[in-house]
Amino acid sequence: MASCVSGCSPVVRFCQKLNRLKTLEEDVMATSLKRCLSTVDLALLGVGGMVGSGLYVLTGTVAKDTAGPAVVVSFLIAGVASLMAALCYAEFGARVPKTGSAYMFTYVSVGEIWAFLIGWNVILEYMIGGAAVARAWSGYLDSIFNHRIQNFTESHVMRWDVPFIAHYPDLLAAAILLVASFFISFGVRVSSWLNHIFSAISMAVIVFILVFGFVLADPANWSAREGGFAPFGVSGIMAGTATCFYAFVGFDVIAASSEEASNPQKAIPAATAISLGMAATAYVLVSTVLTLMVPWHTLDPNSALSDAFFRRGYSWAGFIVAVGSICAMNTVLLSNLFSLPRIVYAMAEDGLFFSVFSRVNPVTKVPVIAILVFGSLMAVLALIFDLEALVQFLSIGTLLAYTFVAASIIVLRFQPDKSSGSSGGGGIKTDASSTPSLNQSGQQVDPSAAVNETQTFAQDGGEMKEYESFSDKLQLVERQKAVKERRAPGLLKACWEPYLGRILGDCEPGEVVAFSVLALMVSGVSLCAVLVFGNNQLNLPLWSFTLLLVIFSLVFLLSLALIWVHEQQPNHKTFQVPLVPFVPGFSILLNVFLMLKLSPLTWIRFTIWVAAGLLVYFGYGIWHSKEGLREQQGQDVAARYVVLPSGSLVETVQNVQPEGHTLSTHTPTHDNPPASR
Repeated sequence: MASCVSGCSPVVRFCQKLNRLKTLEEDVMATSLKRCLSTVDLALLGVGGMVGSGLYVLTGTVAKDTAGPAVVVSFLIAGVASLMAALCYAEFGARVPKTGSAYMFTYVSVGEIWAFLIGWNVILEYMIGGAAVARAWSGYLDSIFNHRIQNFTESHVMRWDVPFIAHYPDLLAAAILLVASFFISFGVRVSSWLNHIFSAISMAVIVFILVFGFVLADPANWSAREGGFAPFGVSGIMAGTATCFYAFVGFDVIAASSEEASNPQKAIPAATAISLGMAATAYVLVSTVLTLMVPWHTLDPNSALSDAFFRRGYSWAGFIVAVGSICAMNTVLLSNLFSLPRIVYAMAEDGLFFSVFSRVNPVTKVPVIAILVFGSLMAVLALIFDLEALVQFLSIGTLLAYTFVAASIIVLRFQPDKSSGSSGGGGIKTDASSTPSLNQSGQQVDPSAAVNETQTFAQDGGEMKEYESFSDKLQLVERQKAVKERRAPGLLKACWEPYLGRILGDCEPGEVVAFSVLALMVSGVSLCAVLVFGNNQLNLPLWSFTLLLVIFSLVFLLSLALIWVHEQQPNHKTFQVPLVPFVPGFSILLNVFLMLKLSPLTWIRFTIWVAAGLLVYFGYGIWHSKEGLREQQGQDVAARYVVLPSGSLVETVQNVQPEGHTLSTHTPTHDNPPASR
């Protein structure tokens, strides 16, 4: 038995190394970057990341091919669904104001290898997203000049016919990425002001579209003669919702900028709510105007808004729409180029990626090397690959990041308190003077409550207070009862102790929650797999399809219930997601469902990219991880005290050596040891 345990110990240590958590210092506001972004700056960054080419292209595509005028409802449902993920990002961004977004949030709550994989996939998402927007920007501008740029490039530069790449090199798309990277390297204020300018022009154009569009609106375009409001039914609305959900991808730029926010505890949640509200309002109103101006089945998916004004006899308005579209694409481009280097910087700062990318320019206070290198890589992608090949790979990494952030919220909210002096290998440090302690029964004793209780009894002169009424005594009893019943995070709530205490009462704090989160993820994936593949690919009979749906749904709901009956961490001063674990739980379910709806080719490419990431992690990251180095420094010297039979106290100091080496021991003996030992 002992040999089995000793044989398994290297495997256990290896697994612990993969799942070690990032330790945040007590001063989470300390940074080498410049904190200068206000709530308005962050909100405009979020709006710029969400309201881009989708407003001018996606609205017409979904309206014509998927939902009809009910695209309004699709955008509304998608906005609410995105809000669940956005709330999780807002809580983490306010609580952990460090750059890195989903990577950082996963690192402090789930584990190192999972954080690396999230960061690795988000890097690819930003690179492909920026390259795709640059390609769309180039194509839109080229269409204004009747494709003269494309014709000149194919005639005088080169043309190739190779599968999976573009027919010609898009020099304009690569050039705009290089120019944008150059400007962003000047600092966060320059990036912010550029985003302000393009966002202001874009919002002005949107206001013009709404005002002029409602003047030209014809309610008959929603009538039964044109097919009605929802010609594709409820299924069309939900299919449109799945597509419209991607229009709101981009709010994570706010959380990625939290280390450069002046007051992240207040600015991050406020900016997230404002930007998501503005984006949802813009999408709903523009899609309403578009489907009221012309019949939905006559829309041009490639340029729906400009074509709608042209068909109503106002071709000059198409030029204004084109200007707004280019400015909106510029804001998305800036958002991608702004976020990507900061993810890379965070990973390099933690030692999981090449350290050269963690260098911050002393003048501009931004990671210039990361900006220029990854901006150039993005330009290469835009130069070689066409828009369709790029877009096919989008979304899977973002949805995976949303899933892990939602799960991290549950884990972090229910994990036991760790004092700053613990050696547990990670987590968020807390102030030991204010951290509630546990009594022998596992109940939580709040020091501040104890102080208040003492102050209730004592007067200024140190004498006991004499109560004047029965209500004073009753208030004291209720306060004492509340203090007594408050339990530590991760333990079963006191009100559920009589019912579930025999089953769950002996578990360690957070143990049941961790198991329930795992069950939640497995049952969620299984439930979505049955919904997506059950009828078509698997050809399940109706009875087995229904049975599997019921079983996985019950396991999913039971997991949520088991998490809910445990104590959460006490309310902090920062923003917190409401209705935990239900909001993060259903966000996980939605994200997994959308991931399984992606094409098999996207999953194959995703698997190849993850395999490349694992090579980087095991070849470099695991050996240079700062958390790993911190653990090694803490294990260089191990000290312990031994009481000898004579009653004297011996301090034994051992240098940690590999197995088979001689341990050097220094044993000073103290006949009368100090009381502190």
